[in-house]
Amino acid sequence: MIRFVGSGGHYSVLKEIADLIDADGWIIAVGDNRNRKKEAEKLEGFAKLIHPSAVISSTVSIGEGSVVLSGALVMPHVSIGRHVIVNSGAQIDHHGKIGDYAHIAPGAVLCGNVTIGEGAFIGAGAILTQGVVIKPWDFIRAGSLYAL
Repeated sequence: MIRFVGSGGHYSVLKEIADLIDADGWIIAVGDNRNRKKEAEKLEGFAKLIHPSAVISSTVSIGEGSVVLSGALVMPHVSIGRHVIVNSGAQIDHHGKIGDYAHIAPGAVLCGNVTIGEGAFIGAGAILTQGVVIKPWDFIRAGSLYAL
């Protein structure tokens, strides 16, 4: 059984996923990255929630407490940290590294070898080209283009 911390909009999306899958543990249903980290530090025994429509390579690693929402695409050799949100329709290409507590917003596109630091927020529809590195706790605006 999934137990939640949080009861807002993010919770409503995650609750629907929890009703579709068999998982056990805590999920921090808090969209704000810093607040999600504070709540996660208080508990142990986290689940992962992955929507059945998400496409995830068998070589992807996903940390505890992380969620992958509907229509997300995660390609080979991606590492997703703990308590990460990979939101609806987000795309993460090969060899990406997503730090703990990061949020990849709906429709964001991360090309190959992109690194996202702890707690960073990648806005809806943002595009990060091959090899871009985002520092911890950075905020990338919706629709932004980051290229080397």
